[in-house]
Amino acid sequence: MPYVTVQMLEGRTDDQKKALIAKVTDAVVETTGAKKEKVVVFVEDIDKRYYGVGGKRLID
Repeated sequence: MPYVTVQMLEGRTDDQKKALIAKVTDAVVETTGAKKEKVVVFVEDIDKRYYGVGGKRLID
């Protein structure tokens, strides 16, 4: 059973996340041969307050 975790900054709509899950699932099925009903996709929103690049938070 393939598990895929997608981490991204918050701000995407539910429709965007729904489309992402569908396309990631299709990609896993196509590349691994796994059955669609066995593919699990987690979408984790990262709060911009807790994400930094180059020593600074993205919201600063």
